[in-house]
Amino acid sequence: MRNLTPQLLHSLKRYSRQDLVKDLTAGVIVAIIALPLSIALALASGVSPEQGLYTAIVAGFLISALGGSKVQIAGPTAAFATIVAGIVARNGMEGLAMATILAGIMLILMGLLRLGSMIKFIPYTITTGFTAGIAVTIVIGQLKDFFGLTFTRAPVETMEKLEEVVRAFPTVNWAAAGVGALALAILCLWPMVKPLQKIPASLIAVLATAAAVELLALPVNTIGDLYAISSAPPRLQLPAFSLETAAAVLPDAFTIALLAAIESLLSAVVADEMIGARHDSNMELVAQGVGNAASALFGGIPATGAIARTAANIKNGGRSPVAGMVHAGVLLLVLVLLMPYAALIPMPCIAAILFQVAYNMSGWRTVVKVVKRSPKSDIAVLAATFVLTVAFDLVVAIVVGLTLACLLFMKRMADVAVVKEWTYVEDAGGGQGRLKPVPSHVMVYEFTGPLFFGAADKIPHIEGASGKNVLILRMRAVPALDVTALNSLRRLCDECKAQGIYVLFSHVNEQPLSVLKKSGLYDWVKPQNFAPNIDAALARAEELAPDGAGAAV
Repeated sequence: MRNLTPQLLHSLKRYSRQDLVKDLTAGVIVAIIALPLSIALALASGVSPEQGLYTAIVAGFLISALGGSKVQIAGPTAAFATIVAGIVARNGMEGLAMATILAGIMLILMGLLRLGSMIKFIPYTITTGFTAGIAVTIVIGQLKDFFGLTFTRAPVETMEKLEEVVRAFPTVNWAAAGVGALALAILCLWPMVKPLQKIPASLIAVLATAAAVELLALPVNTIGDLYAISSAPPRLQLPAFSLETAAAVLPDAFTIALLAAIESLLSAVVADEMIGARHDSNMELVAQGVGNAASALFGGIPATGAIARTAANIKNGGRSPVAGMVHAGVLLLVLVLLMPYAALIPMPCIAAILFQVAYNMSGWRTVVKVVKRSPKSDIAVLAATFVLTVAFDLVVAIVVGLTLACLLFMKRMADVAVVKEWTYVEDAGGGQGRLKPVPSHVMVYEFTGPLFFGAADKIPHIEGASGKNVLILRMRAVPALDVTALNSLRRLCDECKAQGIYVLFSHVNEQPLSVLKKSGLYDWVKPQNFAPNIDAALARAEELAPDGAGAAV
């Protein structure tokens, strides 16, 4: 745990009364924003409304208290909704708790092993693709409640849900659709009125639609019609452990851990840009792990950093983890004192809130920008990840997306790897170029780009090099060498030895030189045949000239 220090401890060293006032204000405002979102995301995840609040309270408090970001607000997010719903459908609440605890352990280990920087190895096109895909799955999943449709079955997979929506559309409840439209209108129009922007639009939508349904006695399902509402505070609930359940949910646990790591660290990066600070990614992962494990133990669902709530915290003055802790405390008070009133919230309003969440997370402008400005290979990765997220699941999407991205990257690297023979070369010195004469008994091959398995076939064969007894391999533009390319170099050296040709290496960089030394090829070629530059290599070649050779071509 060396050097892993929560940002809370750093913040409290210079904490003032003014800071406390700002954090209290921001915490209360964020709690008001988080209240309808937590309930909505819980319902979208296939669990009871209070479990969303349990998550925001337990995980939100611990992640703020232990996290590596000063302003991160954690809780249930839309990215987990379809994943959690699938786990609950397949393995029940016990399976979800087990998967979340295992994911928490994975996150803690990732932080302790200093893997926070590994987020940079997830291509931008993949995160963009699966985020947009998750947004689409959320929209499809909420069409039933928005239109008040009557399903004959309860499909789990997204495409099956879409099929059922199409089949059941003649059963549309126009009163429900009207309430949903009213909620959407409030969500879209309310923030446009500047004097009203301080009041969250989602709260107004909830109050307005609940009042409309109650006063007009509209035939619209509310949360209370479909779910039992509990105002009990979160309490410790130890899940029944079994190796069979653990094995069944292990892939789901990995998905939760990966998604929590990606989303929380991306949110922390955005927050850093907004406040001009720098987060500790490893400490953040440890906090995310503790928060998720604790959330599962207290009846919650997976949590991660929420970009929208984090941004709201910053915009309202939050500058320390205290704001996130206050947000959790306020939600606890709301749960205990006001939760029964959540039964009055219409389901179409919940669907409308999730529509807005999906729209905000879709990043469609980013998608359009990538499609317009990026290479075809990047577009292919984005499209594949998006389609697979919608049609199958996030695990398949990420695995296939990463595989495709790696393959396309390797092709690009192989394409830029060049091996060419030259008679003379421009060797810049002091900003001025000059031509180098090459003796008649010398061949020079210049390598450009990484030499790896995708480019190993570009290393030439030496056949019938009459009158030549020295081969110079110029490698100043080779940043890396792998074992496959090493074997091709060894084969080239063997061919040269069989024909009585000396092999000289010119300007070998650190990583390729290390590989050559470890493999024994360095000693086989002999250290004196490794030159620091082309001048030294040509001088060494002159020493190896046969009788009557040495005239420059």
